[in-house]
Amino acid sequence: MKTTNRKARARQDKGGKRGLLEGIGVSAGIAIGPAHVLDAGVVQVPEYQVASSQLVMEVERFEAALARADKQVRKLRRKAEALPAGVLDELGPLLEAHAAMLGSSRLAGGVSTTIRDRRINAEAAVQSVVGEMVRSLSAVNDAYLAARAQDVREVGDRILRQLTETPYHAFAHVPEGAIIIAEELSPADTALLDPAKIGGFVTALGGTDSHTAIMARSMGLPAVLGATVAPKAIRSGETIIVDGDTGRIVLDPDEDSLAEYRRRAAARERLERELTRLRSLPAITLDGVTISLLANLELPRDLDIATDRGAEGVGLFRTEFMFMNRDVLPDEDEQYAALRQVVEGMAGKPVTIRTLDVGGEKLATALGDRIAHSANPALGLRAIRLSLREPKLLETQLSAILRAGAHGPVRILLPMISSTAQVRAVRAILTKVVRRLKRRKVRIADPTPPLGAMIEVPAAALSADALAMECDFLALGTNDLTMYTLAIDRGDEQVADLYNPLHPAVLKLIQFSIDAANRHGLPVSICGEIAGDPRYAPLLIGMGVKELSMSATALPRVKQRIRRLSLAPATQRARAIMDQLDEGRIAVLLDDFNDGL
Repeated sequence: MKTTNRKARARQDKGGKRGLLEGIGVSAGIAIGPAHVLDAGVVQVPEYQVASSQLVMEVERFEAALARADKQVRKLRRKAEALPAGVLDELGPLLEAHAAMLGSSRLAGGVSTTIRDRRINAEAAVQSVVGEMVRSLSAVNDAYLAARAQDVREVGDRILRQLTETPYHAFAHVPEGAIIIAEELSPADTALLDPAKIGGFVTALGGTDSHTAIMARSMGLPAVLGATVAPKAIRSGETIIVDGDTGRIVLDPDEDSLAEYRRRAAARERLERELTRLRSLPAITLDGVTISLLANLELPRDLDIATDRGAEGVGLFRTEFMFMNRDVLPDEDEQYAALRQVVEGMAGKPVTIRTLDVGGEKLATALGDRIAHSANPALGLRAIRLSLREPKLLETQLSAILRAGAHGPVRILLPMISSTAQVRAVRAILTKVVRRLKRRKVRIADPTPPLGAMIEVPAAALSADALAMECDFLALGTNDLTMYTLAIDRGDEQVADLYNPLHPAVLKLIQFSIDAANRHGLPVSICGEIAGDPRYAPLLIGMGVKELSMSATALPRVKQRIRRLSLAPATQRARAIMDQLDEGRIAVLLDDFNDGL
C-alpha cells in the first residue's frame, strides 16, 4: 500500500449534498452506510482516597494526562491550519479555546490542589473541578458563557479519557453496517470492532502506518484517518460513503454518487472473487521458486480469513489483544485457550506466536502500574524489555505457548530485540518453564519450539550475524525498523510523507539481516506492511526472502504478483536498487520493474 499524505480538508463537491471531506486512506475498500458519531461523554469514575505518600505521584499522573491531552489538541490545531478558511473559522476558535483551558491555571492548579487537599484520585479531582467551573458558567444567563461551559465539559472529558484510557464500549449497540466516526481510535478500541457488523471507520487523528491502520487492513475494514473535522461535520444517522483507497468521505451522497460508488464496490468484489481462485495454487515464480505466504493475525477471529485466503501458516500472531480492554491480567489457562484455538484452526500449519509487545500506542490497561508514563513511549519500557523486567508475566505466556504447541507446530517470536543477551535470557526462562511443565506432567510442544528474534531496531539489524547464532529464525518487522531508522513516528500524519521503507538506509539494514540469516542457514521472513504490498514483492524476493507474512486480505494480490515474476530478473533488479543512493531513483527502478510484469 503506497503511503499517502493527503492533508485533511473539507470542501463542497457535487457528489455530496453536504460536501466532501478528505483524510488519509489507510485501508482499502468502499463503505456505504449510516454514520455513527461516537459520543465521548464524560467518563464516570469512582472517587477514592489516596495515601499521603502517594499524593505527589497522583499529581504527576494528572499532569502527564494533561500534557497528553494538550499534545492531542495541538496536533489538531496544526492539522486545522491546512483547512479552507470557512472550516478553519469554525474549528479554529474551538481548538484555541480548548488549548487555553488545558493551560488554564484555574483548571490545572485547581485539580492539583484538590488532589492534595482532599487526598482523592486524579479522576475524581478532575470531575470535581470541571463540575464547579461548569456550574459557575451556567449560573450566568449568557449564551457565550453557556457555550464555554460546554467547552469545559469537553476538555474535562479529554483529560479523563487520557487518565483512564477507557476504550469505547458502545460498539455493541452500533447499527449494523454503520460507519464509526471518532476523534481517535486506539488499537484497543479497534479490536472491539466486529467486521461483520461495522462498515468502516473515520477518525480525526492517525497516520498510515499506525497500529490502528494496520488493524483496519487486517480486518478488511475501509478506513480513513486524519479527517480533522469529521467528528464535528458528520451527523449520526446520515448516509455517508467512505473510500479507503482515496481517503474521501462523501456526506449525504446524491443518487449519481451512490450509483458510482456501488459500481466500484461491485467491481472490487468481482476482483476479490477472481483472486480467491488463486487460493489453492502455490506462490511460485515463473522459474519455479516457491515463496511461502503466511498471515499476520491480530485476533483469533481473523483465523477464518487467513484460511479462506490460502495462508500457509501464521507468520505473526500478535498476543496483545488478550491484555487490552480489561483490568485484570489473563492467566495461563485463558491464554492457552486462545492460542490453542488458533493452533488447532491452522490444522497442522505452523503458527508463529509473538510474545507480548505493549507500550506506546498499544498500552494495555491490565498491566496497571507496570508501565509508567514515558516521555517517549517508543523508546521506553515495552515489548521484550517489559517481559524481562516482569519475568512472571513472560513465564505465564511461555507456559501457555508451550501448552498450545501440543496441538500443532508453533514458533516463539521475541519483539524489539536489541541484543543477544536478551535472547539468551529468554531461552533460560523458556528452559525453566519447560522443566516445570514436564515435572507437572503437562502436555507441551515436543521438541521445544524454535525461538526467533524480530529485527525492528537498527541495533538488531547490525547485530544480525550474532543474533543468528543465538536464534532459530529471524523475522523483520519493517514497520518499526523504518520508524526507528528514520526517527519518524509512523502514527503521526504530520510526517507521514517522510516514512519511506525504500530509503537506502532501511534497505541496507534489511539486506544485512537477510544475508546474515542466509549465511547461517536460518529461515528469515518479512512481516511488516511491505510484505503485503505487491509493489515490494519483486524487491524482497530478489533480496533473498522466501517467506512473507502479511494481513490475510493481502495474500491473493501478493500471490498474483509472485506468479507473474521470475527470480533471476528480480534478483538483478534488487542488486541494481541496492546500488542506488537516492530513494526517488529506487522507487522508479522498482515501479518500472513492476510495470513490465
